[in-house]
Amino acid sequence: MSLKSQLYWKSALLRSGFAPSRAMIYGSCAVGRRYVSETSAAKNTAAGAVPPVFDAQNRRLFPQLDQMQPPSSVAYLKTLSKKELLSLAVIGCVTINKLFLELAIKVFPFVPMFLVKWLISSLYCGGDNFAEVRECGRSLQKRGISNMMLSLTIEDAEGTKNIDINHIVDETIKSIHEVLKPNILAQLETATDVNDIAPGYIALKPSALVSNPGQALLHFKDKAWKSHRDQLVTNCSAITQVIYDLNQELLKKYPSRKTPFFVSTIDAEKYDLQKGGVYELQRLLFKKFNPKDSPIVSCIGTWQLYLTDSASELQAEYARAEEEGYKLGVKLVRGAYIHSEAKRDTIIQPTKEASDLNYNNVMTTVIENLLEKGSKSSYGHLVVASHNYHSQMLATNLLKKKGLQSGKSNVVLAQLLGMADNVTYDLIKNHDAKNIIKYVPWGPPLETKDYLLRRLQENGDAVRADNGLPLLKSILKSLFSSTTEAKNV
Repeated sequence: MSLKSQLYWKSALLRSGFAPSRAMIYGSCAVGRRYVSETSAAKNTAAGAVPPVFDAQNRRLFPQLDQMQPPSSVAYLKTLSKKELLSLAVIGCVTINKLFLELAIKVFPFVPMFLVKWLISSLYCGGDNFAEVRECGRSLQKRGISNMMLSLTIEDAEGTKNIDINHIVDETIKSIHEVLKPNILAQLETATDVNDIAPGYIALKPSALVSNPGQALLHFKDKAWKSHRDQLVTNCSAITQVIYDLNQELLKKYPSRKTPFFVSTIDAEKYDLQKGGVYELQRLLFKKFNPKDSPIVSCIGTWQLYLTDSASELQAEYARAEEEGYKLGVKLVRGAYIHSEAKRDTIIQPTKEASDLNYNNVMTTVIENLLEKGSKSSYGHLVVASHNYHSQMLATNLLKKKGLQSGKSNVVLAQLLGMADNVTYDLIKNHDAKNIIKYVPWGPPLETKDYLLRRLQENGDAVRADNGLPLLKSILKSLFSSTTEAKNV
């Protein structure tokens, strides 16, 4: 396979997933390494084991879905201000080809912060402080996006920054009270149906909530690392307890609510850390904050569906939840660590198509379980976190089937702030989707600048699709059509 083809499939896999992580996607390929599309099927346990995404039943229900093309960006771009279009034009210019992108990545650390914030930050970040993030929430509401998944961008996976973990815990709790609570209360007070408003989410990165995070998660079950385990569980529990208490408080005021008001979300880590500690961390929080007899859950975990064992892991967790009497909370992503997994020949799906099949099959299983069982489902709550148009349309069409309202209300669609906006716009305007959120990073300027660099690198992988020359052409089309319409009025 040519290098051009290798880069195409690698970029396509990550474009189609929801990957809010440290992943430095562009420029991570070394000569001689296998790409996902090159993985030997003989070595991969998933090869040939994934059933078709559109089985006989689903193909009858949605016969044209797999032939649909993602919506054009032009309609969405026409809704933006000139400043926002200018910011997007900058992104388009620096991703127009590999040479421009590499130059931009090298120069970016030296660009003054005020210029970064004015030109780029507003596209991908919620702001530096609570006031700015609240304003971001109001802007999203005007677009039909009722809520956010907030992520404080301070993290230290390598354990080299010496960050103040107590500060992260305190700021995260404050963001619940200062941003998410007023954001949802204002909407609940005027809502015709309180279930039309998506929950407010807090994203918890395990690697930001414990000292020496890599080793702490890798040795999560070892007695020698008990103090680190206790520190991580205590910090995640302190934040999730605030979520749980607020849910119980508001449920008394709005008893017809079928979905949580707030949700604590455990983000994914690299495979070894996920297997070593994150799954167990999620399980401990599920048992404490998602009791079977509760009408709503307060915590969800993340499963990366580009992993070959992800479906079986989730299936096993569901069986355990049924047996032990708690509910899962599920966020489904494709995956974020393709570039850094040492064992990707065996742990990651062999092709983008296999990853798509796995994602859509698992998502369909969870949604249909929720529709059938409603509040009695042990899945509890689902976030379909993806930029892939077919996955989002499949979820949207599944929710149009007959099913219990509590099940329908507990399926939420999500994309990153500033990405897949054409998909978000299409779902809202053309498919009447109300259950949509955006993942909103926020925090200190230097930390968000690091996040923006990662977004720039990720966008570089999407040069052939949403950015580069295609983006610039879409911007010009939107400006031209807007000018023409104005003249005809």
